[in-house]
Amino acid sequence: MTTVAFNPGILYVVATPIGNLGDMVPRAVETLQTVAVIAAEDTRHSSRLLAHFDIKTPCIAYHDHSDDTRVDQLIARMQAGDSVALISDAGTPLVSDPGYRLVRSARQAGIQIVPIPGACAMIAALSAAGLPSDRFAFEGFLPAKQVARCAQLQSLAADPRTLIFYEAPHRILETLQDMTQVFGPEREVVMARELTKTFETIKGNKVSELAAWVESDSNQQRGEIVLLVHGAPKPENEAMTPEQVHIMKVLLDELPVKQAAAIGAKLTGLKKNFLYDWALQRGD
Repeated sequence: MTTVAFNPGILYVVATPIGNLGDMVPRAVETLQTVAVIAAEDTRHSSRLLAHFDIKTPCIAYHDHSDDTRVDQLIARMQAGDSVALISDAGTPLVSDPGYRLVRSARQAGIQIVPIPGACAMIAALSAAGLPSDRFAFEGFLPAKQVARCAQLQSLAADPRTLIFYEAPHRILETLQDMTQVFGPEREVVMARELTKTFETIKGNKVSELAAWVESDSNQQRGEIVLLVHGAPKPENEAMTPEQVHIMKVLLDELPVKQAAAIGAKLTGLKKNFLYDWALQRGD
């Protein structure tokens, strides 16, 4: 193992396993054993991880709802020469996890910040999903309320990038059903559940069929979940004749997008999903 040179007054942002403790990198263990203090999202939760690796460094609680006093205390310690490691309950801090306020404050104070890379659920899911990975957008958790959730999905419906979401198990079925309505039943979605754990499941399908599968198997409504959505196909406007464009514009002036696409498919001979995505790209 390469020895890490530790300098005083540094904030280390340390990734921890998302399930399998074998994914803890040696550099992370050495860092946590050497710093003056560990700022943990939940000290009780992290105590099991630290005990497993015989890390006896003292911990204090820090999350993004901590008051300014806790941030000021940590900044003062680093300015006085102490090194601090920031960890979340699992995975990489700041990726839908606490840490933003502390990292930003440290940078503004001129403190050196060193990332210690490791596990990250969204990257692990993307690497195994088989969806385009050259361009992707991480959206974190969708709103809990259906109206707000559908509005956010609607704003992303025409995005050509692979979309990545985290979702709570008690909302996974509702979210897949909303995606079916907003993105259309044919859109490809991959669900990655319980990554690195005993019941790891990675399944891709048309979103309507994936929703039906999750509804039929309550076991799929448990654990930590990442959803990956294939980006919207780029409309091939050149494939539409002026007459077909005119028909769709007339329909869209009178009907919702989904209904206009269905009727337009019968009138033009083009595929309903193509017309649906074309209309979304136009902003209708």
